Amino acid sequence: MYEQIAANRRKTALLLVGAVVFLAVVGYAIGLIWGLGPIGLVIAAIVALVMSVSSYFYGDRLVLASTRAREVTPEEAPRLHNVVEGLAIAAGVLKPRVYVVPEQAPNAFATGRDPEHASIAVTQGLLETMNRVELEGVIGHEMSHIQDRDILLGTIVATVVGAAVLLAEFFMRSFWWGGFRGRRGNDSSGGILELVLLVVGFILIALAPLAGQLIKLSVSRNREYLADAQGAMLTRYPPGLVSALQKIEAAPHAMRSANNATAHLWLEQPSRFPGKQTGTLERLFSTHPPIEERIRRLQEM
Repeated sequence: MYEQIAANRRKTALLLVGAVVFLAVVGYAIGLIWGLGPIGLVIAAIVALVMSVSSYFYGDRLVLASTRAREVTPEEAPRLHNVVEGLAIAAGVLKPRVYVVPEQAPNAFATGRDPEHASIAVTQGLLETMNRVELEGVIGHEMSHIQDRDILLGTIVATVVGAAVLLAEFFMRSFWWGGFRGRRGNDSSGGILELVLLVVGFILIALAPLAGQLIKLSVSRNREYLADAQGAMLTRYPPGLVSALQKIEAAPHAMRSANNATAHLWLEQPSRFPGKQTGTLERLFSTHPPIEERIRRLQEM
């Protein structure tokens, strides 16, 4: 189990470095094509910084508002508050604010820029279908996300990759509408070199949206495996989360408030068709690893 946690952390670190390199390559490619040199890289870094700062301070509010989450008091949801408080103490973090999402599909998510400004939200359906040990398994998973600052990591990756994709799309639109006004070589050898750079740059920019999405999804999937393992350690009872995931897998309800921007935050892929196993194409483009694989790994702990 500890080896799995260490391996997931190494993979996440490599993917984070890959996201930064991806932004640098796209920015530099745009600079080469437009004859700006390293200025394209500087512009890409500025865009990523602005997006990161805004997401850092206001991202959690937008997420909670988009899901129609409502903060509940200990009197309204005593069992939920009791579980959250107990696991917060076990994790050594402040008790997060507690929200309930008006959805029948059993699911949950955590948000907030750090453990001091964190929130946990669960759907009404999850509260109604989970017993206490299953609820503890779900909250332990989400508490691990808070403990590891996964929301901050997800924000950084999403904004860095998003900045690269945004610049790539802006460049492609401006190119098709405004034409290419980049530098021209003064001799044949220089012209051939610039032609090669142009082709490479266009390929990188054209593939930027797909490559960016795969980087984001890979980070998200690795963090889910890690949160499963750490959440099971936190509760000291892996079968609790296993049973919760099995109920989620068999649930007859689909998420209504699901969207691509917040899909990676949920305990399970919110757009998954209820009661169906993960297909091959969904495995590639899903924000979460296959639920059956998550269950298998937990059962081996």
